[in-house]
Order: sequence, then C-alpha cells, then structure tokens
Amino acid sequence: MNYVRLLWQLYRKKQMMKKSKEQIQALQEKKLRKLLLYAYGHSAYYRETFEMAGITADRIGTTPLEQFPTLNKELLMEHYDEIVTDPKIKQSELRSFGEKSSDSAERYHGKYHVVHSSGSTGVPRYFLYDERAWEEVILSVIHGALCDLFFRDMLKLLAGKPRILYIAATDGRYGGAMAVHDGIQGVRAEQRFLDINTPLSKWFETVQEFQPNIIIGYPSAIKIFAELIETEKAADKIERVVTCGEPLTPGMRSYFESVFHAPVINYYGASESLALGVEHNVADGMILFDDMNRVELIDGEMYITCLYNFVQPLIRYHISDKLIPRESNNGFSSVDVVLCREEDVLWFETKNGREYLHPLSIEGFCIDGLLDYQFRKDSDNSFEMLAELSDITLSDQVKQAVARQMKSVLEKNGLRDIAFTVRFVNQILPNPRTGKKALIK
Repeated sequence: MNYVRLLWQLYRKKQMMKKSKEQIQALQEKKLRKLLLYAYGHSAYYRETFEMAGITADRIGTTPLEQFPTLNKELLMEHYDEIVTDPKIKQSELRSFGEKSSDSAERYHGKYHVVHSSGSTGVPRYFLYDERAWEEVILSVIHGALCDLFFRDMLKLLAGKPRILYIAATDGRYGGAMAVHDGIQGVRAEQRFLDINTPLSKWFETVQEFQPNIIIGYPSAIKIFAELIETEKAADKIERVVTCGEPLTPGMRSYFESVFHAPVINYYGASESLALGVEHNVADGMILFDDMNRVELIDGEMYITCLYNFVQPLIRYHISDKLIPRESNNGFSSVDVVLCREEDVLWFETKNGREYLHPLSIEGFCIDGLLDYQFRKDSDNSFEMLAELSDITLSDQVKQAVARQMKSVLEKNGLRDIAFTVRFVNQILPNPRTGKKALIK
C-alpha cells in the first residue's frame, strides 16, 4: 500500500468512528452475509456443516447467525484443510513452512502472511492472512495506536517521522510483531525492535542510542522499560505508549501514565483476528472493531466471526477470553476484557546483577514426547520445568533434549549460571479461572 493510499484509508477509518450504531450494524451485516456465502461456496467444511444445520445457499442471506454452527480450536485443527478456501493450502505443509522459515516476512505460497499462535491453551496453530486481509490489519494497528487523535494531529505526528521502539517477542511469526513492523514501515517511521531475549544490560544502550518517542510492546516488557526510565533516565520524551499482547491492568496503566506522562493505548488482538479492539481510556472501555468482526457472547463465552479474512474463514469461533459488555459512547461496542492470558517475567540474581527471562523466550520448545510444560521459579538463581509426557518411556530423551535447548536459551540471555531442572508431572491443567494454561506457575 503506497503512502498516500494509506493516509486516505486512515482517514476513512477515522470517519468510520463517527457512524451511528445502526450504520455500523448494517455494514457488519453486509460483510457477514458476504463472508458466509463465500465460505459456503469455497470451503468444503462450511458447506457440509451449514447444510447439516439445514442452511443452504438460498437461506444464507436470511438465517440468523446464531443458527450457524460454531467452531473451536480442536475442530479447526482437525478439519484445517477443508476449512481453508484455497485447495493448495495444507496444514502439514504449512507447519513445515512455519518451522523451517526463519524470515517472518516470507509468505506461504508467495502470497499468504503466516501468523503463529502462542500456544497458550495447547498445541500452537498457524493462521493465514492474504494481502487484502493483512492491509486491513495494518490499517487497524496504525489507527488503533493513534485513535485518540484528530486526523490532522495524526498527520502532524506522522509527518514528524516518529521513532518507534517495539519491545516484545520479535524472532518468530508472532502476529503483533509482524503487524507492527509492517505498520511502522507503512507510515515511514523509524523503528527499532528490542527482543525480550535481549539481556537487560543492553536495553539502556539501545534506548540511549535510538531515543524513541513512541513505545509499543507487552505490558510486562514495557514495565521493565519504565523501570529503566525511572532509574537511568534513558529516554528524553515519550509521546505515546501502546500496549498489546497481554492484559493491561488499571494499576499498570496508572504506572505507565505516571512514568511516561503520555497517552497509554491498549490494543486488543489475537492470532485468530489481529484486529479486535482498542482502549484509549478506562472510561470508554475496550472499543471493539465491529466493522471487522462480529463478536457474540453466549453464556459468558466469546465467539468471533472475522469479517475480513476469506482465505481462512473463522465463523463463530470460540475464544477463551471473557468480555463484559458496557455502555458505549459511540456506534461501536464497548466491553471490559477480563480473564485473558496473564504472563509474568522470571527474575534472577546473577554475578552481573539482576536479569530476567521472559516466558515467550522459552515458549517455543518442540520436542517429541513433550506434550505440555510449565515453569516454576525455585529461588533467585534457579527454576524448574514441569513437563507432561505423551509417553513416560521417553522421559530420558525428553530431559536430555530439554536440557540442550534450555542451555542455549540461558546462555543467550546471560543466565548461564542459573540452575534448571525438569520435573515430570501427570498432567498440566489450565487455570480454572481463565481457561488458559499459565507458562509461569
């Protein structure tokens, strides 16, 4: 997307926020029926499940959405090849591509952006976005980060070529990192990525040299940056903070506002739909992108229909996040997002001072026989992995493989003196409150 077209699309996004609830609902309904009809005509899975529910092509335009079948991650993985609308896409081939391709910009079959789920609730999955869907994501990321500004103020900020620092997991196909990277390129801003694996001793050097004025990243990572600002005065002026990827608690928001003296924007997305909503102040809550998704709350459970992704249609797809509806001040729905994934940082005392290990830097282990795992800190210089095996007879080879990979991770993070052990357990269960498995127990 060229720069002029991007600005025009941002203007249209800004104007969309002025539409009434009735106008937004009409647009949403139009997009929904187009998606449903497309899925019926191009996806073997949806055609079969729609017809099993008594919904044929002539009824798609009038059947209420609640009568269509729901989808969950188990069904998605089981029927992946039949759900996608391009017959060339194969889940086994896609997994191989994702594991072998180290360049997140490389596209599957030369045209699909591949996003890797973080795997917080089980086996990691891959989600595809074609170019048109990816542009929608990029526009929403940019607009979301600047949503509290008038359009003329957006233009003024972008004209200044902001220096944007992104702090998160950056060495994989994480959708947030990929979208932020492409979004920053789109607005011609300067950018630096600070991977969470970077030893803390190098953070100060990076920040001092780059002097960012916009910070984007996980709240847990930005908290580390905020503490650096407080103790080292590493950056002169931060004009905007954008959090994503983790829940932003009211206490954390207040802390960021007090340290940075800047607006704090909380962007909401998931691998299934990288554009779900944005919160620019507590009073208004999380504003959902109703023009991009249809969100249903059924018995307290969240289901999304992604209205802009036609290559991998997700229709009434269950997400374990919980939403609490609230009064909206505009045409878009407003909610409080609760019970999302919660992550922490493992802090240790080393010979060179205090250092940390972020859970996402140790989340990508893929070892035959290792079914699931979780981490628990023992002391200031030790931690253990709780490991669940698919076959107990594989315990020795799993322990050896884990030890090799963990040694590499610890050395990379300046933690070679930290003790690490593996303890096998019968089962690792999700948090009964959140429905998601915490990586840090």
